[in-house]
Amino acid sequence: MLVLAKAAMAMMLGFILSIIAGLILIPILKKLRIGQTVSATIGERHQKKNGTPTLGGLIFIIPTILTLILLKIKGSIDISYNLQIILIVFSCYGLLGLADDWLKIKCHNNQGLSMLFKLLCQTAIALIFFYIYITNGGSPTLEISAIGLNVDLRWFYGLFILFLLVGTSNAVNITDGLDGLAGGLSAIAFLAYGMLAWNATWMTGNQEVAIFCFILVGTLLGFLLFNSHPAKIFMGDTGSLALGGALAATAILTKHELSLALVGGVFVIETLSSLIQMISIIYFHKKIFKMAPLHHHFEQIGWSEGDIVKVFYVVGLLLAMAAITYGVWL
Repeated sequence: MLVLAKAAMAMMLGFILSIIAGLILIPILKKLRIGQTVSATIGERHQKKNGTPTLGGLIFIIPTILTLILLKIKGSIDISYNLQIILIVFSCYGLLGLADDWLKIKCHNNQGLSMLFKLLCQTAIALIFFYIYITNGGSPTLEISAIGLNVDLRWFYGLFILFLLVGTSNAVNITDGLDGLAGGLSAIAFLAYGMLAWNATWMTGNQEVAIFCFILVGTLLGFLLFNSHPAKIFMGDTGSLALGGALAATAILTKHELSLALVGGVFVIETLSSLIQMISIIYFHKKIFKMAPLHHHFEQIGWSEGDIVKVFYVVGLLLAMAAITYGVWL
């Protein structure tokens, strides 16, 4: 019961603080005219969203960190070493996204930081994570518990971590194209990893990492009150990069790296749809989808935004439940 009580308190506190943050932040952003510039290539339905406030990631990033501080002061949580690593990744990717969003706002377009510069920064953060992880006893092994297999990847594990961190942060960013889509899928993913982390008794500070996940679920639910259709604010790269980085870091530290393909299955599908579309256009001069990523394809064939989000939520939840089954029982 103590486990459930801690999880419930973490989510409730995060939820309340994120609502307060949203009520404070959105009027300020509107007053300062800090809005999203919507690309004309996306479609007419999205043009009415032009000027919607962005930087919404702050609505769940700041309350998540503040909730952890409050719980620490109360003595309900210890800021364990592994939790510190996740918070570093969460904050650094969030700051990178904030710089990108701010440049877009300043220039009144969707260019932001160059793709190369952003990728270099994401890589640098991933390398710092890998260095801290390995020099403090992290194991470069990939565990497949279902068949009792441990694979020592040695130096290749560094490339694997790089792929997970950079890939996941970009995958969440690609998915953030419809009201409430990335936020809701992220809440489902962190709920799953909260359960997996609580079961990861071999990891130092596993309960603290689990509580972080539950807090983030709460703050994301609060954010969705403002971000669900019709969105009053967008999370921007500030939120999407932070969520992707924290999700990958949690998967690595809990040794549930392979489960990320299931927990973040919709993110993977969205990214693959964009990659397939790009390769098909470059090499075959054909489009596989009417528009990529996949959620825009469904828009083009006449689905409503709300229906697309609901279907993607269901798929994300089913995949997350499959990952929990694999991670806990197999």
